[in-house]
Amino acid sequence: MTADRTIRISLLVYLALIFAFIFTPILASLVFSFNSDRFPSLPLGSFTLHWYQTVLSRPEILEAARTSVIVAVCSAVLSTFIGFCTAYTDFRYNFLFKNAYLALALLPPTIPLIIMALAMLSWLAQIGLSGQVTSIIISHTVLGAPFAMAVIRLRLNDMDPSLEAASWNLGASEWRSMWEVVIPFTKPAIVAALCLTAAVSFDEFAVAWFVSGLNKTVPVVILEILQGNVDPQINAIGTFVFFVSMTLIIVAQALLMSQNRKKDASA
Repeated sequence: MTADRTIRISLLVYLALIFAFIFTPILASLVFSFNSDRFPSLPLGSFTLHWYQTVLSRPEILEAARTSVIVAVCSAVLSTFIGFCTAYTDFRYNFLFKNAYLALALLPPTIPLIIMALAMLSWLAQIGLSGQVTSIIISHTVLGAPFAMAVIRLRLNDMDPSLEAASWNLGASEWRSMWEVVIPFTKPAIVAALCLTAAVSFDEFAVAWFVSGLNKTVPVVILEILQGNVDPQINAIGTFVFFVSMTLIIVAQALLMSQNRKKDASA
């Protein structure tokens, strides 16, 4: 066996172990969500859909899912819009204190979530928005915008700056150039940013728990069910959250990989 083949096999084994370490607990939760026994133990009981039926029959869980979807969609749209504007400003313009501007734009993910949650709660209470769905949307927009900015800025790095100048020379206004040149070029990154920020919002718990009030999201409801209680409904709800989040992440990653392949093909 050659050294190169040994290295490749070792890397594949290492990768398989990493994936097993990450996904085994999730797979276990999926399996136990169909288990008739109340407690997660081996050997398994009989196959059942009882826990899913129980979840679907609880109005508070359905309301939390509705709230999570509304918050995820709204915050994803707002985050992507803000992220696009920030990324384009960085791409197109040079101005005083630009580095400080970018540092502030990318700051939220570096702040511990509990500190961010307390800060958002204090600020929203000051302006009379605490405890509303709008509060969660604003908070998740703050968290998601830096991710959208980073994804879109990577795409703009591949854009020839002279394309806009060429469209201006041909008589297009700046807004027309934006609509006809910049947005079509960054469209895959924009859709990827929408999916990524929606996934971030759908999974986020700490900030939502502080600012949501009675408007609970799915992660907040999961915590409430878990408090002092082992409930198999958590496995059913967790499976739903996992598949929603993974679908969004896979779509975002597929779009980013497709644009990288196009870049390599054109190079």
